[in-house]
Amino acid sequence: MKILVGYNRTKASANALSLAREHALFFNARVLVVTSMEGGSSETFEQIASVDKSLNEAGRFMKEKGVECETHQLARGMTPGEDLVRFAAENEIDLIFVGVRKKSRTQKIILGSTAQFIILKAPCPVTTVK
Repeated sequence: MKILVGYNRTKASANALSLAREHALFFNARVLVVTSMEGGSSETFEQIASVDKSLNEAGRFMKEKGVECETHQLARGMTPGEDLVRFAAENEIDLIFVGVRKKSRTQKIILGSTAQFIILKAPCPVTTVK
């Protein structure tokens, strides 16, 4: 079994990471922790290095309990939702964990929701975590 965790260093994504670790232990699954950056010239070296550091920490978090883990930093020019859904399909992911944050109705209308996109478009079940 392969589990994907959409990780963006928020409290909600850290909670998703913890729950994914528990599932991985129970089901003897491999976890792929993924951060999606849209890419382009607006991202600085410092931002990329910071994401890389947090992914390494997430990998250590998994491995300290013996969970097999890979980390991936994506910058393929897509929105995070599109990127994670495509990554899930390309890697035959069985289950996705994603953190959700409460947004106002106006924010949802204007900005959309990465979690909502993943829930609607993912090729596998999605578990959301607050």
